[in-house]
Amino acid sequence: MKPPISSSAILIRKARLSPYLLILLAFIVFVTILYGKDFMWIFSQQLQVYADQGQPVSRTEKKWEKLAFAIGKTQEGCDVFSGSWVRDELTRPHYQESDCPYIQPQLTCQEHGRPDKEYQYWKWQPRDCSLPNFNATLMLETLRGKRMMFVGDSLNRGQYVSMVCLLHKLIPKDEKSMETFDSLTIFTAKKYNATIEFYWAPFLLESNSDNAVIHRISDRIVRKNSINKHGRYWKGVDILVFNTYLWWMTGSKMKILLGSFDDEVKDIVELSTEDAYRMAMKSMLRWVRKNMDPKKTRVFFTSMSPSHGKSIDWGGEPDLNCYNQTTLIEDPNYWGSDCQRSIMEVIGEVFSKSKFPITFLNITQLSNYRKDAHTSIYKKQWNPLTPEQIANPSSYADCLHWCLPGLQDTWNELLFAKLFYP
Repeated sequence: MKPPISSSAILIRKARLSPYLLILLAFIVFVTILYGKDFMWIFSQQLQVYADQGQPVSRTEKKWEKLAFAIGKTQEGCDVFSGSWVRDELTRPHYQESDCPYIQPQLTCQEHGRPDKEYQYWKWQPRDCSLPNFNATLMLETLRGKRMMFVGDSLNRGQYVSMVCLLHKLIPKDEKSMETFDSLTIFTAKKYNATIEFYWAPFLLESNSDNAVIHRISDRIVRKNSINKHGRYWKGVDILVFNTYLWWMTGSKMKILLGSFDDEVKDIVELSTEDAYRMAMKSMLRWVRKNMDPKKTRVFFTSMSPSHGKSIDWGGEPDLNCYNQTTLIEDPNYWGSDCQRSIMEVIGEVFSKSKFPITFLNITQLSNYRKDAHTSIYKKQWNPLTPEQIANPSSYADCLHWCLPGLQDTWNELLFAKLFYP
């Protein structure tokens, strides 16, 4: 009786009986030896492409999809937030103050008597590359049928108004409108079925400063885990631009409400500014993760906007500020005393753990150089000036907000760059 023949033996026997199979195997071995290095080079180049796009490289994981709205990428090795200001009379300003009816009277510096226009003629030049030119047509076509929203405080509102001013001239007069509903302001481009919106939420979380008109409260209280109070108005947005910083700077610890503002006896604890800010950032990222689609939407966060309230910071005389300042700060390492690095560290710490791709617009350093660009005394004054104030303009100069057109148009050029060329 013959022993049973194994399946492997059958395969070996068939292989021996098939010269075609032997020729095929020999050819595969030959090609592998001859071109193996080329195959590995092609594979390694593809991995490098993924790495250059900021995507995780793994042979077992599916590569990330490119960010929504991207049509290219920033030149390798280029940090668009690192560079210097260059004077440009050819392409600046992008628009005239008088041609944009949407600028609030707090930001119309020419209308309120500013004698110079030098602050309008500066262009940001990254050190190792160039910013793409702001293309209003591309921006509007991209927004067709979509919503773009800026969420935060009055500085983010300034960036919002800048964006509207950069775009509105392409839209016929009867095809655009701007309306305000409590905390929400909506610019509508009817031709494009698009809206550009601003939502007032200076802490992002619910607070006792949420009234869009009456919010000058020194004893600020923020409610923990309350982002949905405002977040319900952000749902369905395609491009979301957050900011929050200035309102946290109270000079003392932050009061955090653990219960509700409706509670008769309020449970309030105090946290350091950094811990309170960290709480807000984590809440924002949780909301984004639950409500935004990384394949279809984009989320940006604008870093802290610096003020220039102490001229001694840049070598000026004590007790003065941005009033009458018409030149830039030339020290490339300048960092104003009002900008808390600890807050930047909190942002870096929290964002590094985010599972949702957040694009960080780091406008702080480049804005630090622009002590010339604030509204100063050239704005609508809500209260009559006293004789003492009139005698000392520095005493009522606004060194927080920025003239338009001006610096915040550059913020939107950076937003444009990171939206289309991340």
